[in-house]
Amino acid sequence: MKMEIKIKLIIPFVVVLSIIFANSVLFGAGSSDDEDENYVEVVDENYLNGKEHAYNGKYEEAIVYLKKSIKNDSQNADAFNMLGYSNRKLGKNQEAFKYYNKALKLDPRHRGTHEYIGRLYLNLNQLEQAKMHLDKLDSICFFGCDEYSTLKKAIEDYENTKLVKNY
Repeated sequence: MKMEIKIKLIIPFVVVLSIIFANSVLFGAGSSDDEDENYVEVVDENYLNGKEHAYNGKYEEAIVYLKKSIKNDSQNADAFNMLGYSNRKLGKNQEAFKYYNKALKLDPRHRGTHEYIGRLYLNLNQLEQAKMHLDKLDSICFFGCDEYSTLKKAIEDYENTKLVKNY
């Protein structure tokens, strides 16, 4: 009798967990903020070309495309984030801050920006500021997210080595 009650309680619990897990797996891929109900996927060619160039290490070329993107859509937090990323990689820290802050003004929950600005703070030996963005990611990413994990790892590496490097 007790076993029947346990099974009746466990089955709905497992079903609910399965639905939650399936949704996070099926809908969790893509841009850094696609779990946000207000997120609109960016299909701007200039943005996509800029992002591709940035992730291939062609930061100057990326900046050209990304500036065209924000000229066409001044509300594109993803483009501002990638402008920050490209400038950070070029060592242009003040420019990077300018673009990251604009991205966060447009979308205070932008996970990619919180990760990247946290890395910029590590580059500048400002551990507490980096941790502040890690805490923000912790509150945004209810079930965890890549941005939280990678910033946490960068912070741990920084704490273990005390070296300032290009995070």
